[in-house]
Amino acid sequence: MDLILAFKAVIMGIVEGLTEFLPISSTGHLILAGSLLDFTGEKIKVFEIAIQAGAMLAVIWEYRAKIASVSSGLFSDAKAQKFAFNLVIAFLPAAALGVLFNKKIKAVLFAPVPVAIAFIVGGLIILWVERRNKADPVAARIDSVDDMTPLDALKVGCAQAFALIPGTSRSGATIIGGMLFGLSRKAATEFSFFLAIPTLLGATVYSLYKERALLSMADVPLFGVGTIAAFISAFICVRWLLRYISSHDFTIFAWYRIAFGFVVIASAYSGWVVWAD
Repeated sequence: MDLILAFKAVIMGIVEGLTEFLPISSTGHLILAGSLLDFTGEKIKVFEIAIQAGAMLAVIWEYRAKIASVSSGLFSDAKAQKFAFNLVIAFLPAAALGVLFNKKIKAVLFAPVPVAIAFIVGGLIILWVERRNKADPVAARIDSVDDMTPLDALKVGCAQAFALIPGTSRSGATIIGGMLFGLSRKAATEFSFFLAIPTLLGATVYSLYKERALLSMADVPLFGVGTIAAFISAFICVRWLLRYISSHDFTIFAWYRIAFGFVVIASAYSGWVVWAD
């Protein structure tokens, strides 16, 4: 494998891992990084989706005890069955809409202005939710993911569906949506992590199968390097975010999103970044 390509794959993996679980949109950052590195094309789009598996594996490792407990109790423990059922319910809205409208979304919304609007609107929503939480700090009625009902899971799943819009952020939609629907900050963040497992796995498998004609065994090392880099950086990010939310809110990410939205507009109209091809 070419060392320059390997270096680019590592950088892209680090970007994916650091941004996948923060409410700032991994898609937008991968587009910027890919453009700056001249790492673009149809195969690279598949690469960007495939390396999400590394981020997913970081969550599995971090929560391996919980996942093992749920897996072992699927046929005997009502609590485990409820948790697994909630994940399935939350996964379905985005999965169904993604399969039905993915091409149309990419054709219509994968452009600088819609992406920038999604960044900015998402930032404003985060500011509003955080201000609402400060005004009513006891509004959260769910302190643990195990206390969620199927209706709670469906609401978070519907929020995740908004992440099909480029620039929205899957983690941002699920975490902020969860807080809006009554989950505590910790419960919303942890459920977003768990929901990433079927979501990212489904997106990876679907993309690899759909674009299999573009790929060959020669691509395995490149995809492997990117996935490993995504795993390491995502693991660090997950650990950091769990500590961060214990004493901070998401306001800083909101302002970052707003600023990044203007960066998207400026970079696109200056020709610095090719946002669609």
